[in-house]
Amino acid sequence: MINAGLLSSKTDQWATPRAFFDQWDARFRFEIDVCADAQNAKCRTYFDVHDDGLAQQWAPFRCWMNPPYGRQIGKWVAKAAAEAALGATVVCLLPARTDTAWWHEHVIPHGKITFLRGRLKFGDAKNAAPFPSAVVVFDGRAVEPWAELGRWMLGEIEQEPWRDRASKRTREG
Repeated sequence: MINAGLLSSKTDQWATPRAFFDQWDARFRFEIDVCADAQNAKCRTYFDVHDDGLAQQWAPFRCWMNPPYGRQIGKWVAKAAAEAALGATVVCLLPARTDTAWWHEHVIPHGKITFLRGRLKFGDAKNAAPFPSAVVVFDGRAVEPWAELGRWMLGEIEQEPWRDRASKRTREG
């Protein structure tokens, strides 16, 4: 049975599982948890709601980011990409919402994406999350040219006319 709280909007915070974080920390040696609180911070230095991580400078540090998964997530992802361009390395645990504007505007062109197999158990939850997750690394380095292919396949490059013809065919029968 799935925890009803996981399917509601009672909270938009999903505490990173410690063992999961430790694996990524071994590789990156994080210095700052950019969106945390005293109960779920994974780094000695962290920004909480009072610090307003979106208003802070993250560069040139190595940052861990598991942002609130609500309506503000796009702002957090945009901030991660922007700070990476200034010299930060930002490793993000994100819901794999590949259909969202923030995913297409920031993750695809600027992030290195690792889709996670299975579903994570966040915090002290007994059950796995009802959504897939991905780890996205923003490090300011160029992303492989696959992003261009991805944009073509998704209709942003010279594919819209095809979509229009297909939709007309469907309407006209």
